Amino acid sequence: MSDTSALQRKPGVTDRLLNKVEWAGNKLPEPFMLFLILFAITGVVSTAMAAADITVTVPGTDEPTVIKGLFTGEGMTWLTTNLGANYVGFPPLATVLPILLAIGIAQHSGLLGAAIRKLFGTSPAWALPYVVGFVGVISSIMADSAFVVVPPLAALVFKAAGRHPMAGLLGGFAAAGAGYSTNIVPTSLDALFAGITTSVMGALPGYDFTPVNPVSNWFFNIVASIILGVVAGLVIDKLVEPRIVRMGISRDEISADGEEPDAAGAADTTDAEHMRAKLTPAENKGLLIAVLSAVGLTAAFLVSFLLPDSPWRNEEGGFLPTSPLLSSIVFIVVAYFTVVGIAYGVVVGSLRSSRDAVRMMSDAIKEMLPFVVLAFILGNFIALFNWSGIGTWIAVTGAAGLEASGLDGFAAILGFILLASVLNLFIISGSGMWAIMGAVFVPMFALIGYEPAFTQAAFRVGDSATQVITPMNPYMIVLLGMVRKYEPSAGFGTLMARMLPFVIPFWVIWTLILAVFFVLDLPLGPGNGIFMG
Repeated sequence: MSDTSALQRKPGVTDRLLNKVEWAGNKLPEPFMLFLILFAITGVVSTAMAAADITVTVPGTDEPTVIKGLFTGEGMTWLTTNLGANYVGFPPLATVLPILLAIGIAQHSGLLGAAIRKLFGTSPAWALPYVVGFVGVISSIMADSAFVVVPPLAALVFKAAGRHPMAGLLGGFAAAGAGYSTNIVPTSLDALFAGITTSVMGALPGYDFTPVNPVSNWFFNIVASIILGVVAGLVIDKLVEPRIVRMGISRDEISADGEEPDAAGAADTTDAEHMRAKLTPAENKGLLIAVLSAVGLTAAFLVSFLLPDSPWRNEEGGFLPTSPLLSSIVFIVVAYFTVVGIAYGVVVGSLRSSRDAVRMMSDAIKEMLPFVVLAFILGNFIALFNWSGIGTWIAVTGAAGLEASGLDGFAAILGFILLASVLNLFIISGSGMWAIMGAVFVPMFALIGYEPAFTQAAFRVGDSATQVITPMNPYMIVLLGMVRKYEPSAGFGTLMARMLPFVIPFWVIWTLILAVFFVLDLPLGPGNGIFMG
């Protein structure tokens, strides 16, 4: 890790470029005003498109999607009757707030700090970026919960090792987001993608293609997960953390009033040696009880979920592609943090009554109040974007343009990945975008000899890499709140500048991995190749 002498170095080319990106990005208004402006622009554009009677037909469907305008009778009625529902129904609220309540107990009881000291107190600090990178990439098994759980824990790990916590925070978020579509184990996303891919192949009856299932991209995903985990570690270690150190950003969290913590507070919360100190007997006992509680909870879950007549199974008796179990991820995460946090707190004495638990949860929510406010306008903006049909129009129009370009071979695949990356800046839902793009490109690429599983694998690259630099990603607001604890003046430009070093390597390396599979004609998964016939 770079030392303080790095602060005196002349900024390199990369620093100058990222400084310009940050400067330009921070010229954007504050997040609330930014999305208010975007809401107004979307309203005007949608109204103009509606007045022009613009429609778009998603391939494979019969009914055209009609663009609806906000500043019409229908649009204003939609807004006035759904203003509160758009806010309360904003999906990240249902993910972020329950998990924060549980993490509040685990954090303020002392469990997370003790666990970090126990696990990383003697581990080499040089390995942490790579651990965070790999864990971040495979954390998609927790679905959107990964964006809330991984970054703050990564920050704690870095702080415990005497490294800059914001590097862990940013690295954990970037790895979780830019590598979201891949994992070393099949996830619910694999099942969802496979179902969409298979369904759109109905547009080409009689073609001899290999059926797509949740493990059709498994071999490709394993290779991508491992390599991207290493890439994330390298970016954290060699680019992001040294730049943070050169900029002189404080390692300590800023207090609520924006002032630096006093000496006593800093000594209690940020001193690396204190964080790495040997645990007391009570803390060791608390961790043991917490682990045993987690084991007991796991056993209870397994019994409940794996029974043949379990209500958490789907109608076919399984779990994929959808089931009550896969819809219970937030509950499972909340249950683990709550149970182990209470178990630890009771043993060490930090949690003596239900009043203490309520206080711990309240403290966690207080830290996220800016996000709760921003969610009001963000939820309404995204709801308008979807309701108006503009997102569908952008995706279908872009797909038609690429189809008409005349590209073939791997060049066509590169164009497809690039288009997916651009659309990903506007349409964050991977399944929603794949439903639209798959309807066009799975049959199109099948006509030139590519298996549907290969087209699906190519989509994964574009679907993930750019989602950590777009304000359309609602979890960017969550990240901004976390970053401002260390850098109060941070804005969207700050996040874009910090995330760009991850986006470009992820995009390039992931595409190269796909190219290697393509050139060597390697199987993407059990029974699924690249070329048809």
